[in-house]
Amino acid sequence: MKTKKIVSLALFTALALILSLIESAFPPLAPIPGIKLGLANIITLIILLNYTPADAFLALLVRIILTSFFAGQAMYLLYSMAGGLLCFLAMWSVHRLLKGHFVFLTSMMGGCFHNIGQVLMAFILTRTAGVLSYLPILLISGILTGLFTGLCAFYSQRYLAILFRSENK
Repeated sequence: MKTKKIVSLALFTALALILSLIESAFPPLAPIPGIKLGLANIITLIILLNYTPADAFLALLVRIILTSFFAGQAMYLLYSMAGGLLCFLAMWSVHRLLKGHFVFLTSMMGGCFHNIGQVLMAFILTRTAGVLSYLPILLISGILTGLFTGLCAFYSQRYLAILFRSENK
């Protein structure tokens, strides 16, 4: 792996970590617990669009582990890992299916599957079927927040094109 690529991926991972920590410090967007914008997902999308899926997956794992370490919440690791893994699999599949087009759809699918992963983790940990009734609300929020993060990644991509062109030389 080229040094410039390693440095770029490290910087993107650090940026995702910073966005995640900043977002965790803000009060909830809605009176419904668990709804967040998922700003760090913008960076995961950008990495998925410009590097390999393995690079995006590794950056996601590092970000989740470091965020749980810095935020000091052990449960964060379980919920974020479950949501992040399903989110990544969904985004990678849609990205391949749509051949990199319609980034906002890729992100919307990722947002929905992130919420599915977290609800499934809550169900596994609590063994309470009642948590599944929360899923429709979270799916709506996943669509909306996924649209937002997907559009952010799409428009950021325009400004980052110079970086990726020079990196591939």
